[in-house]
Formats: sequence, structure tokens, C-alpha cells
Amino acid sequence: MDVWRRIIRTGAIRFSGGLGLVVALSMMTAPVAHAVTDAEVAAGFSGVDQGSLTFQVVVDGLLVILILLAMFVWVMSALRRARRINARREFFVSSALNNLSQGIVITNARQVVTYCNDRYLQLYGLSRSDLRKNMTRFELMELRKARGMLAEDVETYWRDSMAPEGYMNVLPDGRRIRMKKETLANGGIVATHEDCTEEGRLSEELASTKRFLEMVLDNIPSAVMVKRIKDGKFVLANRAAETILNRKRDAIINQTVMEVHPEAAAKFVLQRDDAAIKQGGLVTEEHPIPTDNGLRLFATRRVTVTDEAGNPQYLIKTSDDITDRRETESRMAHMAYHDGLTGMPNRAAFLQALAQLIDACDGTNEEFAVLSMDLDRFKEVNDVFGHEIGDKLLIEVTKRLEKAAGAGVVARLGGDEYGMIIDGEQPTAAWKLAETVARMISQEFEIDGKTLRIGVTAGISIFPRNGRDGAALLANAGAALSRAKAKSRGSIVFYEAEMDQQIRDRRALHQELHNALRKGELTLHYQPLARARHTLSGDDVTGFETLVRWVHPTRGFVPPADFIPLAEESGLIVELGEWILREACREAASWPRHLQIAVNLSPVQFMHGDLVGLVHSILLETGLTPGRLELEITEGVLIDDFERSLLLLRRLKALGVRIAMDDFGSGYSSLTYLQAFPFDKIKIDRAFVMNLGRNQQSSAIIRSVIGLGHGLDISIVAEGVETQDQLSFLAVEACDQVQGYFLGKPAPIAQYDAWVGRKPHVEVEPGSNVVTIRRVS
Repeated sequence: MDVWRRIIRTGAIRFSGGLGLVVALSMMTAPVAHAVTDAEVAAGFSGVDQGSLTFQVVVDGLLVILILLAMFVWVMSALRRARRINARREFFVSSALNNLSQGIVITNARQVVTYCNDRYLQLYGLSRSDLRKNMTRFELMELRKARGMLAEDVETYWRDSMAPEGYMNVLPDGRRIRMKKETLANGGIVATHEDCTEEGRLSEELASTKRFLEMVLDNIPSAVMVKRIKDGKFVLANRAAETILNRKRDAIINQTVMEVHPEAAAKFVLQRDDAAIKQGGLVTEEHPIPTDNGLRLFATRRVTVTDEAGNPQYLIKTSDDITDRRETESRMAHMAYHDGLTGMPNRAAFLQALAQLIDACDGTNEEFAVLSMDLDRFKEVNDVFGHEIGDKLLIEVTKRLEKAAGAGVVARLGGDEYGMIIDGEQPTAAWKLAETVARMISQEFEIDGKTLRIGVTAGISIFPRNGRDGAALLANAGAALSRAKAKSRGSIVFYEAEMDQQIRDRRALHQELHNALRKGELTLHYQPLARARHTLSGDDVTGFETLVRWVHPTRGFVPPADFIPLAEESGLIVELGEWILREACREAASWPRHLQIAVNLSPVQFMHGDLVGLVHSILLETGLTPGRLELEITEGVLIDDFERSLLLLRRLKALGVRIAMDDFGSGYSSLTYLQAFPFDKIKIDRAFVMNLGRNQQSSAIIRSVIGLGHGLDISIVAEGVETQDQLSFLAVEACDQVQGYFLGKPAPIAQYDAWVGRKPHVEVEPGSNVVTIRRVS
């Protein structure tokens, strides 16, 4: 057997020709350590079966191949595992880079693009397919320029982008891209691209907001300053602070209170700042502070701002120079209690002084008197010489009243009405004071070379017998004044109990008048006007005057002289006058004959509301021709406000209506009004007509007025014609029209149906002096 083993080893070695096979065969054979010589091998081969040897060699070769295959599989497996690990690592790195908010481009030393993340492609609108292999950085920039993602040329962009601090590139679409480059050790470059558009927008908004807040702060009229509490230096000041401190902002910021304010004020301001910081919250104060412009009054508000730990950090101060405001308020307060023309106390101050005196006298036996006084003939002075002279006269009257009152209280209650308070034994003290005032006021006034004479009428009430409160005392003094005016100008009247009853009656009558207007208790009566003829007929009737009548359910007939003045005093005349005007125009529009309709206007109507608009709207509403409407006014309309009333009259005349001056001759300045305004008609006051035949003066006055009217081309109407003699006189003197009981009394329009062209429903009033009445169709 040993011989065969040696033969097989020798053949295998020779067959394989390699050391590896020998090693393999040695492992598969028994470990026999024999030295084999060439002779032994040759001897072995000579005795071995050739087929067995071949089989053995094939088996051994297969084993070798299997071993080599196993080694190959192992190596390949290791390589695949290494590639997977490397690929996973590359995936993680790529994912991280692609998810960055910045675009990244990496180039090598030859400027070839070796990496580009997704964000970069997204920023510049590129795709992976746009990047070819071995593309250089310059080619990439040319691609961006071709796609409209590079505003400047490539060379300029490359040069600017190499700045160490980075480069802000503004794309053609307006986006702002911040670019920064880092050079690698191998000569390559890593470039980051970040979209800063939103950041830039926010930055611009922040800058705009800052500018806006600075503008607002600078335009705040109050001085605003912020002081850092830690070192006491100002960190903010607006334009108003510059004005108040009289120094530029640069001289305020980073300065302390001692450095900013004058020495006289610095210590006080610093003390108030420290007190506000100690107190915390909002502290508001008013205090005078010496400034470069003198002592000024400031309103200062201090607010302490704390940090997160609650420690005081800043002190915000706003200051307003309220010196002028306080002076204005002081003047306004003075004006609220003093008359603007004379400077003496007004009604409010008078009532206040009255209340104080009542409190002082309440519960004691003390008495005092309240005087209510009106100047006599003051309106005449005002209208004849003008308001300027009238104002100067009031100032002189004030001086005399103050002298007469002595230690008493005197006030101008309004217009030419004054009030006085006098203590002492009553009514003696009040009577003496009233007489003193009357004597002093009756003395002549010399104003601008003109000698003026006026008087005074007074009403007096006494505390406590005539009232225990200021309003009652003043009202009762006013009631006494009304009684004094009714008695005679220049009278002095003390309040009596029955006056109070009269006041209550007037108030009740006013309320009932208000209700009567609502309930339709008022009616209109009409009085005819006719041409002045010796013998009158229905054809001579030219129109009617409208007169209001009131039949009270319980009082019966209430005379117009009682309720018309009451309506004027209360302002109810405005509503009443509108009703009269509308009803009169509606009635006249229904007449077959186109006669005139005359309506009286109160001075109060001229002072309230749109009178011209009212007349115009009523004419349109009723369809009355404007030329048929005649508006009658008295001198009182022009006395109260001449210029305004004159303007209203001109506007009314422009509507086409006629304007008549009523009660002509009863005033004192009618000629002035005739010169200022072209009246259509003058109505001579009945007082002159009544005296015809009794005295020559009335006849002469009527002749003069008729001549004046004809000279001015103004129609003349004589009121109050009650006899044939009066009518005949007026006809002879060529008076244009007449009106009075001789022609017809005021009556419902049905009484005059025939005269207005309607079939009469009733007989003409007995006693009428119209000879012939015929219906005009």
C-alpha cells in the first residue's frame, strides 16, 4: 500500500504542476512522512492501474474548483455588502443635502460641477436633465442666464459672488438670493444659495414700520421722552420734546435730566421722576416749570416700564405745555359768567350770586331785594344811530349802574335788561336804589358827539316774601317789570301776589293755545279791502286780509290781543303763522275772482326757520299765483335785525309775492325803511284815520303819506274806516284802498261768497255799507 500511495502522490504532483494541488492532496491523504525519490515514483507508476489514477485526479480537480468557487462567492459577497453600506451612506448624505433650505453646488479644482442639490435646481427653475456630465460652473451660469435666472453677465456675477462677505443676487423676477462661497482644501468650491425674498420683504416692512412709527412719534403734539432708569439717560425723544426743551434731539439722547433741563427745573423734574418710578403705573401731574421761554405750565404723564423680573427699566414721559390752554379756559370761564360787551356779570353769574346769598340768608331774618330793569328808548337809539353807538351806550350805562349799586350785585341779563341785588331793610333799600338808578340813567349821555337820553323801568321782588329760590325771585321781579311797562315807562313796581296769578293764567293760556292749534279750534276770518270810492260796490273789493280767531270751549272768544303776543313770546307763532298762511292760500286759490289775500307776518317768523322756503312750498302746494299773495309786516320785523330782514324781504319779493308795510306812522323810522326797500303797499295806521275830522294834524299826515306813496309809486291803504265822512275824505285825497268796519267786519269767508265770485250761502252782514252786491262770474 505504501508503494501505491507514493505512486499516486507522484502522479498528482506531476499532473497538477502546482503547489496548491499538493497541499490539497496532502490534506486528503494519510499523514505518512516518506521521502519519495524519482526512482520510487517511477517504480510506483509502473505498478498502478491507469484508470484508477485518472479517476483520482478528476476528483481532486473538482475539489480544487469547489474551493476556488467558494472563495469567489465569499469575495463577491463582501464587495456587495461594502457597496450597500456605501450606497446607504450616500443616500443619507444626499437626502440631508436635498432637504436643506439652501441650494448647494460643489465644484472640483477644475470647476466641474460634482454635486448640485434639489433646492438649487428649484431656486433657478432647473431639472436634473439639464445638467450634463462634466458640466463646468460657467456652463451652469450660462444655463441660468439662458433661462432668465441671471440678471447680469456671467463675468460680473462671478466676480461679485466671490466677495468674502457674500453676495446678494436680485433675480429678474424680483427674488433676492444670498450667495456665499467657501474654498475647499483640494481647490474645489462649495457655494450656498439662500432665498431671502421673504426675509427682505419682512426687513423692508420692519424698516417701513419703523419709519412710520418714527413719523407718528415725531408728529405727536405732546413731547415724548423715554429715560433709561439704570443710568438716568434719555434714549428717545420726539420733535415736540425738541421744541419744549429748545434743543436738538442729539443734545437730548444719552443725556440726563440735569444735563437737559435748566438748573432751576432739573431738580424738581428729577424728584418727580423718582416719585413716579417709586409709585409705579401711570402718574399724571400738572406743574409749572421754568423754561428758556419763561415759566410755563405742563401736564406730564409718567409710566414706568419694568423688565421680566419686575424691576423698573424705562420711564416714559409725555408732556404738554398747557399754559395757553389754561389761559383760554380761564378766559372762557370768565366769558361764561360775564357779558362780552360790558364785562359785567351775566345772567348765569347773577343766578349764582343769588343762590349764594339765599344760602347765607336762609334761616335768618335777613332780607334782600332783586331788581329787574329795562332801558327805555334804547331800541330807538340803536336803530337811529346804529349798533355801534348802541353798544357804547350800554358800556356807559354799565358804569353808572355799577356806581349806583356800590357793594351790591349788578349784572346784564341780556339785551337792554339788567339785574341788581341789594341787601338792607326792605322795601326801603330797594326803592332808594331804584330811584338812584333812574336818576343816574335819565341824565344825558354824550357819545361820539351825540347827546342821548334814555330811561329805566324796574320791577322788584323781595326775599323771602316773594320767593325762596333764585329762579322764583328773578321771575317775580320780571313779572313786576312787565306790570311796570304796562303802567308807564319809567315806573318802579314791586311784585304782588296777583301778578303770580296772572303769570299762571298766561302759562295756562299758552298751553291751551298749543292744544287749540292741535285740535283745530282756531278759525280764519276775512276782512275786505276795496278801492276808495264815495259809494262802494262789490266790484270795488280788491282783496281780503286774513285774521285768526279763537273760540275757547270754556273761555269763549279769546281776543287776538291776548293770545297773539303770548304766541310770539313762546315761539308758537312760528307754527301758528305757518298754519294761517297755508289755510289762507288754500282758501284764496279756490275763489273764482282772482282777489288779493293778505297775511300778517310776525317778527318772530323772520328770526326762526326758512321763511322764504316755507312761502315758496305753500304756493306750490296750494297753486296760488304768487302775485295774489300779500305779506304784511310791521316795523318790528326790521328793528330786530335790519340787514337780515331786508335780505329775506328781497328774497320773498323775488318769488313774486307783494310786501306791505302795516301800521305805518306808528313807529319812528318808517321813512328809513321806505328808502331801503321798495314796498308794494303802505297801510296807514288806524289811529290817524280815527281822528279825521277831529284835528287837522291827522288830515295833514294822511295827505302827506298819500303824496309820499304816490311819489314812490306805492299803493296806499287806510285802515280803520268806520264812517262815510272818513271814506269821502280818503276818496277826495286819492287814497288807493280802504279797509274797516264801514266796508265789512272780519267774518268767515262764507259771509263774503258773493264778493269772491261764489254763489252766496248767507246774507251779507246787516249794517254793511256796500250799496250794491253782485256776483262776479
